[in-house]
Formats: sequence, structure tokens, C-alpha cells
Amino acid sequence: MMKVSSRNTSTLKMLVLFVAITSLVMKESNAHPCSATFFSALIQLIPCRAAVAPFSPIPPNEACCASIKALGQPCLCVLINGPPISGVDRTMALQLPDKCTANFEPCEFAK
Repeated sequence: MMKVSSRNTSTLKMLVLFVAITSLVMKESNAHPCSATFFSALIQLIPCRAAVAPFSPIPPNEACCASIKALGQPCLCVLINGPPISGVDRTMALQLPDKCTANFEPCEFAK
């Protein structure tokens, strides 16, 4: 009979935890195609901050448009439909794809 050490038990527990988390992430990614978390998507849009500030006349710059295109429509919609973001006008954020010629489908609003 094989003796199971505490090290093997710990390794097995970590493996089971990893598999469980991976399967949850895979189910989540199938739910919507945005693979970024809300926070990481928000970080990607830092270059757009001036363009989405309430009442801002500043158009999006090249860095902002590159970020919008890299982020993609699903993740932008996750941000727009997510919790309120201080200093961000959602209407202006919705206009970024058009201003950046990103050719995204419009976001569907969560109810």
C-alpha cells in the first residue's frame, strides 16, 4: 500500500482547485466573449480618460483609439453596462467606437 504524504495531498488539493477555477472561467468566457475582467478592461482605457470626461470637448487620441480597438466591442460593452465609473460619461464612452472608426456593433444595455 502506498503512503500518501502531506506534500502529495497539498499538491492534489491545488490541482483540484486549479481545475475547478479553470472550468468556471471557461464557463464565464462562454457566457460573453470578453476575456478581460472589468478592472483590467478599465485599465486599458486609461488613454481615453480625457475623451470621456463629462462635458469634455477633447476627441479621442491615437492611443485611445488603439486601446478601444484592442479591447473590442464585447469588453467595451461590459464596461458601459458595468457599475458607474467616476469621471466617465457613458454617453461619450458609447461614442468612442464611431469616433475611432472601430466599426463595432452597438452595445446592448443590461436591464
